[in-house]
Amino acid sequence: MRHQKKTIKLGRTAEHRKALLANQVCSLIAHQRIKTTLAKAKAVRPLAEKMVTFGKNGSLHARRMALSMLRQKNAVKKLFDEIAPRSADRNGGYTRIVKLGQRKSDSASMAFIEWVDAAQAIEEKEPKEKPAKKQKEAAPPPKEAAAPKAEEPKPKKRKWFGKKSEAAAK
Repeated sequence: MRHQKKTIKLGRTAEHRKALLANQVCSLIAHQRIKTTLAKAKAVRPLAEKMVTFGKNGSLHARRMALSMLRQKNAVKKLFDEIAPRSADRNGGYTRIVKLGQRKSDSASMAFIEWVDAAQAIEEKEPKEKPAKKQKEAAPPPKEAAAPKAEEPKPKKRKWFGKKSEAAAK
């Protein structure tokens, strides 16, 4: 009997499942939102929440614990420097799952998993004003060549559709 065994197995071995979830969390950190199946999103959520809690702690031990689970230094750095400070005033519930309906090919339930504070991060980054493009002045007409080169006729391309070539027929 499976009483009190709450691990979502996702049809994978333990090592494969841990690697999958770590990669999903790293993608979530990098892209702020990922599209995945509903079952995977529900499995990723607790790990992502735990990583943000480590990030809010901010200690060296917490950083090493996060690195041992995620295995990507740049993801851990972004987690501790950008994502955790955004969620400093929140006591949990750092992610949201938005259901999208079924995937066409296999009818699997799809969902977005995203940071709740992601909209705040997008608003903080104001678009930089690009300098106006300089209009190109009308270029003088190109000079004509003094003597045009004589063009040689190109040989006909042979067609290989089951027919014998003209050279072989002769």
